[in-house]
This record gives sequence, C-alpha cells and structure tokens, in this order.
Amino acid sequence: MNIKQELFKQCEAFVNKRAQTVEEIISSNQKALHSETKSSAGDKHETGRAMLQLEMEKASQQFAGIQEMKEILSKINTTKTLKIAHLGSVIFTDTTNYFLSISAGKLTFGGDDFFAISVSSPIGKLLLGSNENKEFSFNENKIKIKQIL
Repeated sequence: MNIKQELFKQCEAFVNKRAQTVEEIISSNQKALHSETKSSAGDKHETGRAMLQLEMEKASQQFAGIQEMKEILSKINTTKTLKIAHLGSVIFTDTTNYFLSISAGKLTFGGDDFFAISVSSPIGKLLLGSNENKEFSFNENKIKIKQIL
C-alpha cells in the first residue's frame, strides 16, 4: 500500500470513529430524553430536558461536520499524483509533512509523522496550488516544499 492510500485509510478511520462516537451520544441522549418524560415534573425536569435538547443539537452539528468530512474524502483520488499541491496531495516540507485532506491531526506512516489538514485551514490555503521548491512563511517560520506526491 502506498503512502497516500495509507494516510487516506487513516483519515477514513478517524471519520468513522468520530461518527460512531456521535451516534452513541445521540442514542444515549434519546434514551435519557425518553426516560426524562417519565420522571418527576417541575423545574428540575424541564432543566434536564433542555440540557438534553442542547446536547442533541450539538451532536447533530458534529454529525453534519462528519458528513462534510466524508464528502471531502470521497473527492480524493489516491492514485493521482501531480507536482502541484491539491486535495489528496502528500507534501513534504523541510519542517513538517502534510496530507491535504481533512483536519484529522497527526498520522504516522513508515515511522514518519504527517498532519492531515484541510484545504481551508490557514496552512492548507498556503499549500494548495503550490509546487515543489516553493518557499513561504507561516507563523513567522520559513517553510520550503521539498516534494509533492
């Protein structure tokens, strides 16, 4: 398996794990909301229901973000390699390695660390459309792109 396919697989696993966690939260809150309807009446009851509703809304927003990540991943072609940074590129710089995809944090392949970043992140915007040997500044650090896969 090549580096791009492995990093892509790790991003998919990240999204699937987040989706599972949010689904568990929603399910748990639905059960709690259902049991709240059977419990005692009064202010305490209303406050409990309101808190559960807020939690459900927050989980729904997280779920929408997960769907968006899945949509972005579906657009990545792990077999395409260009010398210009694009969605799905693996970018080696003189400071850090990146996988231009979704914001999934640090990934590891072959003993090397890569940061899965979104094209809409500040560093992602700088990298997108760049080519090898390009130099730029980010957070007052000079960065040079060594290789793009």
